[in-house]
Amino acid sequence: MKEEQVILVNEKDEQIGLMPKMEAHEKALLHRAFSVFVFNDNNELMIQQRALDKYHSPGLWTNTCCSHQREGETNIEAGKRRLQEEMGFTTELKDTISFIYKAPFDNGLTEHEFDHILVGHYNGEPHLNPEEANDYKWVSLEELRKDMAQNPEIYTEWFKIIFDKYYKHIQQ
Repeated sequence: MKEEQVILVNEKDEQIGLMPKMEAHEKALLHRAFSVFVFNDNNELMIQQRALDKYHSPGLWTNTCCSHQREGETNIEAGKRRLQEEMGFTTELKDTISFIYKAPFDNGLTEHEFDHILVGHYNGEPHLNPEEANDYKWVSLEELRKDMAQNPEIYTEWFKIIFDKYYKHIQQ
């Protein structure tokens, strides 16, 4: 199977090339990404625990799902595709805020992403892909904020960054 390509971008989110995903993470090059936040009727966020055999951040809690857009794919199309692949459902998504962040990992890889936060609504049960997600739970933003402060080691590096950006955005 051919390795997934990521879309390299400049600081204006304009495409400047394509590169294999691992190479982009090894070289810490800026590329386009998205993070999906799915809420239920109680305004709780669905978070997932990453599969235990993921190549980085295994077993850590993170947002509903996230990944990289494919060439020619809109943010919304990419978000719906990945939501189905990881969590086994799809829902309407809205593109909200975007920003650049950089998060290095212990294994030498670095996430350097122009991230788009996509928000959706869903009340059903997910059907987790065991290669992607080990578990899930619904949690209020306030509970999550407190738990992230008390137990930062159980959350992915990028989720701590993007959650903070999103939380500040909705407080405005």
